[in-house]
Amino acid sequence: MIVAHAPSELEPAERAVAIGTFDGVHRGHRAVIEAARESGLRSTVVTFAPHPRLVLGYEVQLLSTWQRRVELIEELGPDELLAVEFTPELSRLAPEEFVQEVLRPLGTRLVIAGEDFRFGAGRRGDLALLRRLGLEVRPVPLVEGVSSSRIRELARAGDVRGAAGLLGRPFELEGTVVAGDQRGGTLGFPTANLALDAHLLVPGYGIYAGAALETRAAVSIGVNPHYGGSERRIEAFLLDWEGDLYGRRLRLELWERLRDERAFADENELVAQIAEDVDATRAARRPS
Repeated sequence: MIVAHAPSELEPAERAVAIGTFDGVHRGHRAVIEAARESGLRSTVVTFAPHPRLVLGYEVQLLSTWQRRVELIEELGPDELLAVEFTPELSRLAPEEFVQEVLRPLGTRLVIAGEDFRFGAGRRGDLALLRRLGLEVRPVPLVEGVSSSRIRELARAGDVRGAAGLLGRPFELEGTVVAGDQRGGTLGFPTANLALDAHLLVPGYGIYAGAALETRAAVSIGVNPHYGGSERRIEAFLLDWEGDLYGRRLRLELWERLRDERAFADENELVAQIAEDVDATRAARRPS
């Protein structure tokens, strides 16, 4: 997949353009991108970075990093991705100006988007406007029950298996491994402490079964109440894995929530519970 940042970086061609923010690349997003790929034209995904809501000053909890969004789109097989930098100036373009500055220079013949797609200043542009401007339009019906908002709700509640059903893949967390308190190693369960982008969604606190680096992982999300913590930590114990992870990008799959985090009577009770969590992680089933 070719990744470009301006229409001029791509060779002239008639294109089927799948357009949207595509945060998380869930099942509804996949339907849009796959329709472009199957159109018979050169398939180009047009998406925006950073997320428009961040630029406009609204709160948003992202389902994926930009790097992961690009990877997930590439897995779907489009020919190209145009990453449009979303700026305050871009947000003020009238819908007709957006078409003239982005879609026409791209050689857009067919626009494919979710049937509720809106664009341009004040979200005044829609698929009907694109038709009036002479572009062929193919609306993709919404996938019932699937939306980024609903996925966020499920994840915040700790229902990562429910979120996976809407994503079409396991819910993920991605960040950089940084130094932690290193208590896990003294207990026999060394953990990788993950630092995330400030805008990335973090599921509800608790202990989760999941995977990373092709091995299973028991993951703690919370404040570590046994040690009186107050700062949120994301710590993963990778089963049957040895090595130095510091400074590495690490992507965690979260398969299911095992239990609440809590304080214990003593460290022996804590270690016994962690061992049970590890057993439960070995038995966990990856969402399909």
